[in-house]
Amino acid sequence: MAQQGTIAVERMDGSAAALAEDAFRLIYAEAFAEPPYNETEDDVAAAFRRFPVQARHRTFRATLARCEDGEPVGMAYGFLLGPDTVWWDELTEPVAEEMRREDGHRTFGLMELAVRGPWRGQGIARRLHEMLLDGIGPERVLLNVHPGSKAASAAYRAWGYRKIGEARLWGESVDLHDVMLLDLR
Repeated sequence: MAQQGTIAVERMDGSAAALAEDAFRLIYAEAFAEPPYNETEDDVAAAFRRFPVQARHRTFRATLARCEDGEPVGMAYGFLLGPDTVWWDELTEPVAEEMRREDGHRTFGLMELAVRGPWRGQGIARRLHEMLLDGIGPERVLLNVHPGSKAASAAYRAWGYRKIGEARLWGESVDLHDVMLLDLR
């Protein structure tokens, strides 16, 4: 485990995140290359073809953690889900219409949250998550997590998330992911 030292967590809007894309890519590539994700360079490239589009979303926000020397160690990002979101369509079992109703203010979609291996277990993920959600005001947060990622699933449960279903991401993922919801009210 790396010494935490001073880890600074910065909140960013989409334009700032776009300027820091290399840091987000580095964290993503390292964290998701590990099991159970086993993402390849092609997977990372696909994720970062989506990143600029996501970052242009008007409600996009991100958090980025760095060491004192500026080395990126963790990140989180997402945006409020609009009425036309496909997140609910990816569930393997339908949920009630009231659950899936979106208006652009109700649900924050947490797209990614990751901390590089040497910095895990130091509370950085919790800090990224808390700063990301601070002051945004939705009723709830929705995310997908690979069920084989025991540490991530346990952290989300400890933070108050509950599993509401399973989904195939982007309609094409081989692996089912747990869909988890955090009620903020």
